[in-house]
Amino acid sequence: MTLTHPQEQGDAAVGTCAASRTFDAPMPLRLWHLASLDAPSVAVVWALAIAWAGGIRLPAWVPALLALGTWTVYVGDRLLDARKGLTSGAVRLLRERHFFHWRHRRVLAPLAVTAGAAAASLIVLLMPMAIRERNAALGTAALLYFSGVHAPGLRRLRLLPKELVVGVLFTAGCALPTLTRMRLAGIPDGTLGWVMALAMLFAALAWLNCHAIEWWESERMEGSSHVFAAGTALGCAGVAMAFLLAGMAEPRLAELAACAAGSAGMLGWLDRHRTRLSPLALRAAADLVLLTPIVYLMR
Repeated sequence: MTLTHPQEQGDAAVGTCAASRTFDAPMPLRLWHLASLDAPSVAVVWALAIAWAGGIRLPAWVPALLALGTWTVYVGDRLLDARKGLTSGAVRLLRERHFFHWRHRRVLAPLAVTAGAAAASLIVLLMPMAIRERNAALGTAALLYFSGVHAPGLRRLRLLPKELVVGVLFTAGCALPTLTRMRLAGIPDGTLGWVMALAMLFAALAWLNCHAIEWWESERMEGSSHVFAAGTALGCAGVAMAFLLAGMAEPRLAELAACAAGSAGMLGWLDRHRTRLSPLALRAAADLVLLTPIVYLMR
C-alpha cells in the first residue's frame, strides 16, 4: 500500500490545529523515536541504574539482551499496528512512527529478526540456568500480552489496561536482573525490599508514561487532562522516598528515587505544555524525560 502524506495523516488524527504547535523535535530526537530506539534506551538506563543503586554489577550481556529484546518487540509491535491500520482502513489511528516503520519495513523487519535471534543466542549461551528459569515466567507473560494485542481472537481476554500491563512487564525486565542477583548474593532483605520499592515506583512511572501518551494521542487531547495531577502526585511520592532513604544513609537508592520524581514531574510539565509541541516532539519527549538516571551512570 502506498502512503502519500503520512505525517499529515498522523497529525490530523490528533485533532488539534497545526497553528497551535510551536516546537518540533530536532532530527536526532525524531530518529531516536521513529526508529524505536527510545524504549531500549530507557530500558538499559533503568536496568543499569537499578543495578547501580542495589550495588550489583551486571555483566555486559544483560543490557545487550535487554536492548535487543526490547527493540525487537517494539519494531514488531509497530509493524503489526501499521499493517492492521492500513489493511483495515483505520489510518487515522496510526502515528508517524507507524508510517516510518511501514515505509522501511524491508530494512527493519530483517533487522528485528536478526536482533531477536541475537537475543535468543545470548539467553542460550550466557544466561545461567537458574536465572533462565526465573525469567521464563516474564517471557511467557510478555508473549501472552503480545498475542492478546495482535491476535483478534485473544483481544477480548485482556483483563487489565494495556498501559498498566506494559508498565509492569517493562519494569520487570529492567529490575529482575538486579533483584535475582541480589537474592543470589545474599544481600540483606532490607536493602532488597527498598530496591523492590524503587522498582514499583518505576513501574508507576512507566504506567504514567504509557497513559500520558495514550491520552495525548487520543481524540480527548483538548479535554481536561489528569496527567499533570498524576505526575505531581508521583513526583511527591518519589521525593518523599528520596528523603526517607537519604535519612537511612542509602544515598544511591535516594538518588534513584529522586530521578523517578524528576521524570514524573517532567511528564506533568509536558502535559501542561502539550499544545506547544508537535505530536512527534511530545511523544519523543515523554520517553526522553525517563532518562534522568543517566546523570549518575555517567559520573
